[in-house]
Amino acid sequence: MVHLDLDSFFASAEQLTRPTLRGRPVLVGGLGPRGIVAGASGEAKAFGARSAMPMAQARRACPTAVALPPRTAVYRTLSESFFAVVRAAAPVLEQVAYDETFAEPAALAGAGADAVRAWAEGVRAQVREATGLAVSVGAGSGKQVAKIASGLAKPDGVHVVAHGGERALLDPLPVRALWGIGPVAETALARAGVTTIAAFAAMPAAEVTALLGSAVGTALHRLAQGVDDRAVTERGEAKQVSAETTFDTDLSDVAGVRRAVADLAASAHRRLVASSRAARTVTVKVRGGDFVTHTRSETSTVASTDLPALTAVAQRLAVDALPEAGVRLVGVSYAGLTTAVQGTLFETAEPVVEVTAPVVGTEIEEDPAPAPERPWRTGDDAAHPTYGHGWVQGAGHGRVTVRFETRSTGPGRAQTFAADDPELTRADPLVSLT
Repeated sequence: MVHLDLDSFFASAEQLTRPTLRGRPVLVGGLGPRGIVAGASGEAKAFGARSAMPMAQARRACPTAVALPPRTAVYRTLSESFFAVVRAAAPVLEQVAYDETFAEPAALAGAGADAVRAWAEGVRAQVREATGLAVSVGAGSGKQVAKIASGLAKPDGVHVVAHGGERALLDPLPVRALWGIGPVAETALARAGVTTIAAFAAMPAAEVTALLGSAVGTALHRLAQGVDDRAVTERGEAKQVSAETTFDTDLSDVAGVRRAVADLAASAHRRLVASSRAARTVTVKVRGGDFVTHTRSETSTVASTDLPALTAVAQRLAVDALPEAGVRLVGVSYAGLTTAVQGTLFETAEPVVEVTAPVVGTEIEEDPAPAPERPWRTGDDAAHPTYGHGWVQGAGHGRVTVRFETRSTGPGRAQTFAADDPELTRADPLVSLT
């Protein structure tokens, strides 16, 4: 079993396509006061920044970091190239995310550690040639060991755990390192004096099930003992598509909520159409300023891709779910997915609100194109007829500074323009890959 994981993927993609950032701390994620870090470069991680951390906290930890909004199109293109290389070497993959996967290459059945290492190094070289990115590879007898091994291989390496070496790897690790041990299970085990995987593996089975339950406890206990017979299986199609955003400041007006819902409904709709499916169920999630979450759903007997109808339903559900406090977060999802597309979904009881401004903080999977009238922000892709393709390093007070460079140019020159300069236009992020 092998686990392949692109190193610091989102931040590395930015450093790849924006050469000035190479070797510098980079943070990718929401830039507003409630933004969350989606990815951090190795240089930023050295200061304690990490993914899932509030962006404000990460920037305090690493004040020299360059913070950028996500560019999903760039990540998706690089991810597709990565998986094309890996799938050629191991046709059956279990994709975990944009940047990581499990594989069980038939060529490595019964192979020794040296042969596994040679295979991994060959794939790593092909990935770097195809994408320009580094991938770390871990190998072992099962998914648990392989994933831990790939973490030990970082950055940019290979770690192979030979058969019989599973316990030597696992035993000294904290129990939280086991896949499936979360804060609740960790606390329950700590109360019993169990803090390492070795101590957990040594517990009597009856005590484990009493603490963690029969099904979950038994499975985790086997993993702690180095027993992991889970096979690599291709992931099925997603059961739902969704988009979600947290606002910089709580929304307090219905019109603002309806505009946000329309934007999110359209964002989720793009994924729905891309998957060649239609939806029967619309679900809306609304979280108030008091952090209480309200959800509403509506299901039709037929499925459709009719965006105006889907949007109208989502807006109606959102208004019905509005809390007394301001709105902190809104999410829209489509479920009941099928390839059997019919005409109109639901009755459109009210007009759809057109989107007039982008929603700040859209999650990493959804990166809608900026509205043409939106002011320039750090990280935007730009183009100029004289200087070519670049990215915004800073903007404000009617001025915008653009660094003109792409993956192949090396560090580029910065130029400052009036924010309304007609020769400076928004550009396709994928040009930065050239």
